[in-house]
Amino acid sequence: MSKLHEWNKQVEHPLQAYEWGEFREKTGVKVVRESGLQVTIHRIPHTSWNIGYAPKIAKLDRGVVKTLGKIAKEQNCIFIKTEPKIEAVTQLHSDTVTLREMGLVPGRALFTKYNFVLDVSKSEEELLAQMKQKTRYNIKVAEKKGVTVAIDDSPTAFARYLELTEETTKRQGFYSHTKSYHQKMWDVLSQHVDTLARQHELTAHLLVAKYGGEIITTWVLFKFKDTLYYPYGASTREHREVMANNLVMWEAIKLAKKWKCKYLDMWGALGPDPDKNDPWYGFHNFKLGYGARHVEYIGTWDYVAKPTLYRIYRLVETIRWRVLRLIK
Repeated sequence: MSKLHEWNKQVEHPLQAYEWGEFREKTGVKVVRESGLQVTIHRIPHTSWNIGYAPKIAKLDRGVVKTLGKIAKEQNCIFIKTEPKIEAVTQLHSDTVTLREMGLVPGRALFTKYNFVLDVSKSEEELLAQMKQKTRYNIKVAEKKGVTVAIDDSPTAFARYLELTEETTKRQGFYSHTKSYHQKMWDVLSQHVDTLARQHELTAHLLVAKYGGEIITTWVLFKFKDTLYYPYGASTREHREVMANNLVMWEAIKLAKKWKCKYLDMWGALGPDPDKNDPWYGFHNFKLGYGARHVEYIGTWDYVAKPTLYRIYRLVETIRWRVLRLIK
């Protein structure tokens, strides 16, 4: 068994997959893998100290905390941020006390603690029936308008994805990774082979919508184990009336079924009763229309290795964000 397959058997999310670590190394980030835990190491500018990041780990117990402590010591980390893929079905006070007793404290979130996860094992008829009426209507509009959706992993299609990503982020005023980041991610994760033959590998695919022969919507999809993920998407402002994104999501659901997945993971969402003025509300409401389960995870917990430096770091971080909000 290859080192990649051996590692991936231990983890449950793309951000913990071996290939994701390979990609992050190409961006210049140090990656540490130990005891089923993949941690990226990030240098604090103009210092000798680092911050570790362990997103979407499958568990957070004393064994994991011991590993975090070992990595933090070896890598001179002030703290290691964790954002576990552990559902907060019943977040009891005693659970929080236990996390604190293990040296963990609530941290500033990098990844939303909410998500939409759709069980795609149901029939297409059942999946359509659980959608909102408006969502079903928009899918039909796209079909009637002649929108076509297909996997297109070609360099031309990916170049269009980069163009649309830049257009979308400027239009929406959101932060986005650089073109170089997306290109390196694609170079490592895109695999032009039968995805069913790579059950323990992380692969990336590009789902594109065309209208009048032009690519107007592009979505990057990750396939890992029994789940298809929708992490990135971009579209043009033009031809919004043809409702291409609604059809793209429906085709992604059907693709997940075709590839024998159990779930479609929509990567992130707002919490219950979201503020309609929130800049992410439109994305949240779009995903809500497909009848997926709204999931809450336990959130962000920092393993603190150097308490005094951590307090200073958090104070500076708070001031920085307040300044950024003032000048925005």
